[in-house]
Amino acid sequence: MSKTRKATGYLHGFTPEEQDRLRRQARFLEDKVHDALPYRRCRKLLEVGCGVGAQTEILLRRFPDLHVTGVDSSEANLETGRRHLAGLGWTEGRYDLVQTDASRLDFPSDRFDGAFLCWILEHVADPAQVLAEVRRVLTPGAPVVITEVQNATFFVDPYSPNTLAYWMAFNDWQLELGGDPFVGAKLGNLLQAGGYRDVTTRVRTFHLDNRHAGERAEFLAFWTELLLSGAPELLKAGKVEEATVEGMREELEEVAHSRDSVFFYSFVQARARVL
Repeated sequence: MSKTRKATGYLHGFTPEEQDRLRRQARFLEDKVHDALPYRRCRKLLEVGCGVGAQTEILLRRFPDLHVTGVDSSEANLETGRRHLAGLGWTEGRYDLVQTDASRLDFPSDRFDGAFLCWILEHVADPAQVLAEVRRVLTPGAPVVITEVQNATFFVDPYSPNTLAYWMAFNDWQLELGGDPFVGAKLGNLLQAGGYRDVTTRVRTFHLDNRHAGERAEFLAFWTELLLSGAPELLKAGKVEEATVEGMREELEEVAHSRDSVFFYSFVQARARVL
């Protein structure tokens, strides 16, 4: 990614509806995203791109001895996260949510003993710079886990041309905004070039067909919500037409009720340690 690029927006917007969707998304994907995370010995975790604190809540619940410092560029999302976490009671004194630029973290070196990044590098213009800053503020040996999209893997059956056309526009618009909807496949290179060690990547795949009918129905509902969350911005920018959005709604409804429907999508989780 070129260092001259700038991220100029968030495709899904910052509405209350999107904030609620982010919390539902975190809970829905918890089992795959938070599977055997290496934070048992960590006490001061940095979460980059914490948003509304949806992942923060899960981290605090799974690791009772952890204090999480979450950073994000959106003060609106952070304030929503603070209210939500404060309302839980059991999180008191265990988190700080701070507005800052992930490419210029306002923390001293060796401040944290672990880092968690989830669905954030897809939205930044220079992932390498963000990872360099993360490495700077971590102690030697600290674990890092990054979970990211690989949007080229998306497939549904029955064939859905409006959905595919919309998905192409969705990804193109994210690229225009300065993000990268295919960054998941690049995590190994980014971490290795950034001076991390013990770099591993794991492809997590949803391949849902008649063998997993219940999960397929749940995931199609979740994915429909995710796709439609970008529709207002895509329509406003003139990247799709209303007919395409409506055609996608109809197709996804057909896929959801088709006897032999198939859903396929993969994302990538990378793990590494600081030298």
